Amino acid sequence: MTREIGAFAGRHVLAELRSIDPGLLDDPAFLRDALRTAVSEAGATVCDVVAHRFEPQGVTVLALLAESHASVHTYPEIGALFADVFTCGDQADPEVAVRLLAAALGTSAVEMSVVERGEKHVTADR
Repeated sequence: MTREIGAFAGRHVLAELRSIDPGLLDDPAFLRDALRTAVSEAGATVCDVVAHRFEPQGVTVLALLAESHASVHTYPEIGALFADVFTCGDQADPEVAVRLLAAALGTSAVEMSVVERGEKHVTADR
């Protein structure tokens, strides 16, 4: 007899967003709120969000999610943001989170790659 003993499936999105106002990319409070809103509206459960501003410019924001994590790293000098959103399960959609973040940043210049992680079904013979 074969039966399911567990399953893990997740999607990991790596994204590059460009043509963004440099002022937004250097604003930790705006970026923290934008990332929190994007992942929440995409179905994720946010546990915490932290941000760090670098000198002379640039911000990193990390969101700890019940489903995994999301991060953004900004480069105001080139008008770019690089995002990493990984969620497990079916509740949260990391691609939607990136699109919502892009909308909050006022850009449509988005390149995404999606990696399917885990296995759909793990079985064992009993």
